[in-house]
Amino acid sequence: MENDLWIHAGYSGYCFDPSLGMSGKDAGEEGPLSLGKETHVNYKSGFIAIVGAPNVGKSTLMNRILGEKISITSRKPQTTRNRILGVLHHSGYQMVFMDTPGVHRASKPLNVRIVDVAVSALGEADMILFMTDLSEPDPISEAIVMKKLSAQNHPVVLALNKSDLVDNETVLKEITRLSGLYNFSEIVPVSARHGLQVDDLLAAMEKILPEGPPFFPEDALTDMPERFIAGEIIREKVFRLTGDEIPYAVAVTVDSFKEEKGGKLIKINATVHVERKSQKGIIIGKRGAKLKQIGQSAREDIQRMVGSRVFLKLFVRVQKNWSRDTRALRRFGY
Repeated sequence: MENDLWIHAGYSGYCFDPSLGMSGKDAGEEGPLSLGKETHVNYKSGFIAIVGAPNVGKSTLMNRILGEKISITSRKPQTTRNRILGVLHHSGYQMVFMDTPGVHRASKPLNVRIVDVAVSALGEADMILFMTDLSEPDPISEAIVMKKLSAQNHPVVLALNKSDLVDNETVLKEITRLSGLYNFSEIVPVSARHGLQVDDLLAAMEKILPEGPPFFPEDALTDMPERFIAGEIIREKVFRLTGDEIPYAVAVTVDSFKEEKGGKLIKINATVHVERKSQKGIIIGKRGAKLKQIGQSAREDIQRMVGSRVFLKLFVRVQKNWSRDTRALRRFGY
């Protein structure tokens, strides 16, 4: 795709301006700006709920915007199961993003609770960021989201993700289709993975962000404790390093999270819960090789997060049909 597409829904018609080019932060570039000691005159702030079908790149986009990995990602569905909050600090505004699970047609208890988490975020937001996947549209899930959007009055920005995987004609067709279904405040094609036009998306959202003081201090990145994020990192590694039958049946509990040696060492004990004995065998692997791989990969990410050495001990436990057990769902945080 040519890197020259930038579209505002607010215009009468669509603006196609090659001079604007594509923009966005690549990995390794400077992260978000910090707030200074300004008096917050003409300052803007607000909560932004990121919603969409499963696997459209919501977590990848939030991580890209923040310049830090807060939400776990994988190509498998139901990766995000909770509302994850991330705070972007700028000299003129503070955007508080809520990464939510993918909205889809749900019937099983776990899926119903996952969708409820996403829908509830709509009522907490000042603005909605609706994401779709240009390369693999999901009209059924999109229709569910659209129905929820029609029941609220907050401005909605549409981010068409994975614009790098399709041509301009496909982008324009999707804009025509979706703008005919809802009156979006802004429409911006992006690539969350590569950072294309992410800065333009932020600029579009800033224009409609309400005025107000910051909600969080300038050093806050998320409201989630390190203990929670550590459990999410472990679950991500299970997702990425095991077969397709495993992820849906996995929950992770952090049983202990203790600082020692003045915070220079953190000892973590965590349990990976599965539904069948065969799944336990896959996660452990031959002579424990798979579990060791999961643990090493998770430990490296957790160490980067906490800035200390980490001792991580993993256990695997079978709890039959936990994803259908309401008590187990509550215990696992769903």
